[in-house]
Amino acid sequence: MPLANEIAILRTVLYADVFDYPLTLDEIHRYLIGESLPLESIHSSLVSSIWLSQRIDRVNGYYVASGRVALAEARHHRSTYAEKMWRDARWYGTWIAYCPFVRMVAVTGALAMDNVQPNDDIDYLIVTASRRVWLARAFAILIVRLARIGGVNLCPNYVLSESALAQARLDLYVAHEIAQMIPLAGYDIYQQMRSVNAWVEKFLPNARSLPRTNPVNGSHKLWRTLQRLFEKLLSGSVGDALENWERDRKMKKFRSQMRGSNSAALLDETQVKGHFNDYGSRALKDYEDRCALAGL
Repeated sequence: MPLANEIAILRTVLYADVFDYPLTLDEIHRYLIGESLPLESIHSSLVSSIWLSQRIDRVNGYYVASGRVALAEARHHRSTYAEKMWRDARWYGTWIAYCPFVRMVAVTGALAMDNVQPNDDIDYLIVTASRRVWLARAFAILIVRLARIGGVNLCPNYVLSESALAQARLDLYVAHEIAQMIPLAGYDIYQQMRSVNAWVEKFLPNARSLPRTNPVNGSHKLWRTLQRLFEKLLSGSVGDALENWERDRKMKKFRSQMRGSNSAALLDETQVKGHFNDYGSRALKDYEDRCALAGL
């Protein structure tokens, strides 16, 4: 019978395999599923375990599910694409961070792991001031449309209030999204989000720290002044009316998409989670299938 640490290592590699993503030793350590093991212990298991050697291949410093060595070259190409995409992500993330009522901007999804292909979207999670989720999103969409003119695809597919940071869906997919997201602005809010979602450590006990720093460039006094001015103008009854109007307008537009069989969207006063195609559930199903095939 395999040891618990061997099972955890294989599960971690199999989860990454769902996304065609080979892992380094450090990444296996950070995203180790369900066990808190030191790096040295993981390395020792990968070197000495016959059971793991029959199920995991090592190529060019990466660990992949057996028979998937071609993923190492694919990761190299994808990391090359990611370099340019990160420049765009930081540039436009700066402008989103200057939008009225925006309190945090973080990169999520494939780019957070440098696992992108040409023309992929840049996914953002945006945290806003309370009772201004829909207005903040509307300002961010202006940036999205400007970026599209330049051939850059931005996707602020999760916008939530700073009063609604706790996640209702507690599974491995959401745990990974939280653990791997990279804040560009609003690090204090990022810390709050990690704190109120401490359940993530049940799935990924080694992923407590920030994956890496990738902040936007400084704070421009003029734009911060304009941000505060717009917030003051839209803080009272006028802002409330515009917030309600924008929410009702967009919820009416999205109503048919929310009824889709694969939708995991959540739209209300505290969040705009535009996940109309529930990729998370599919990813977990693929992961469970891989585990079953491996006898786990």
